[in-house]
Amino acid sequence: MDKIFTVQNIIIYLIIINLIGFLAMYLDKRKAKKGKWRTQEKTLFGICLLGGGIGTIAGMYTFRHKTQKLAFTLGMPAILILEIAIFLYFKFVI
Repeated sequence: MDKIFTVQNIIIYLIIINLIGFLAMYLDKRKAKKGKWRTQEKTLFGICLLGGGIGTIAGMYTFRHKTQKLAFTLGMPAILILEIAIFLYFKFVI
């Protein structure tokens, strides 16, 4: 059995999860404009926690969505920075 956690597979995963994050922000903004059912904030944060920080932050500012909420303007970048720090720790220290 081949290894699942190859560099190529990790890159593919990160591309997909960031596209999902970007799309989630777009869809939630569109729903907000139409007064429809919205994506839960914990779902948007969950996508960010799963590695979609770049996509969710890009979507947040591209669509001007959730930019007035301190939890998002500070929380999303904090999660992304923490994930990068963890990655660098495991890459260079361990």
